[in-house]
Amino acid sequence: MLLSVFTKQLPVIGALITSASCHGFVQFIVANGKNYTGWDPGFRFQNPPPSIPGWTADNPDIGFVSPESFANPDIICHKAATPGQAYVDVTAGSTLTLQWFTWPDSHKGPIIDYLADCGTAGCAEAKKESLKFVKIAQASWKSGNDWASDDLIRNQFKWQVKIPATLKSGHYVLRHEIIALHGASNVDGAQAYPQCINLHVTGAGSKSISGGVPATKFYKENDPGILFNIYGEITSYPVPGPSSIWTGS
Repeated sequence: MLLSVFTKQLPVIGALITSASCHGFVQFIVANGKNYTGWDPGFRFQNPPPSIPGWTADNPDIGFVSPESFANPDIICHKAATPGQAYVDVTAGSTLTLQWFTWPDSHKGPIIDYLADCGTAGCAEAKKESLKFVKIAQASWKSGNDWASDDLIRNQFKWQVKIPATLKSGHYVLRHEIIALHGASNVDGAQAYPQCINLHVTGAGSKSISGGVPATKFYKENDPGILFNIYGEITSYPVPGPSSIWTGS
């Protein structure tokens, strides 16, 4: 199924192949055995663009958000992002798979996942500045020069995210992000690649998200995990963003 969906998108991918050789984006999402489409920058050539769970972004260069914009709404769901108009149906406690189009091995860094409740109005009309996110997962430096981003590459650009089993049914925004650190030894050298996806969560859970913060409060350009030299001897890595992981327990 994933291959058939991928094949249908080849014309769009063809328009992006030069830029995509440098960076990546979440192209597909697989949940409960069904395939969904993320925001492909090539969709800007379609009028109207497709109704998809992935949030749109003004990133024709498949580029990034730099630390100088970490207090700007662009860091929430990427540049000039607007809500997706559909949802990924996922059961609380299950794991969804995010399929990146590609990712360069030089862009080493952490992979972080956040979740925000859209409320009863749903996510299609959500005001991104009002979304309050909790961190639900993170992976970063492993050993030597091996990072979470290397796991993504080894797994054919797939990344799995488990939805907390106790999360109550509702509409949520999953904020999935890679922070590339190859230039992060200099101020404003880190590169954030946030990707937002609308989720419709079902199940028997009853826990509401608590303690969330706006994404514009996550990082500062001088945070230890943002201003960081990956080429020196590494003994630990301070993952940026909220220190606690929301598990719903």
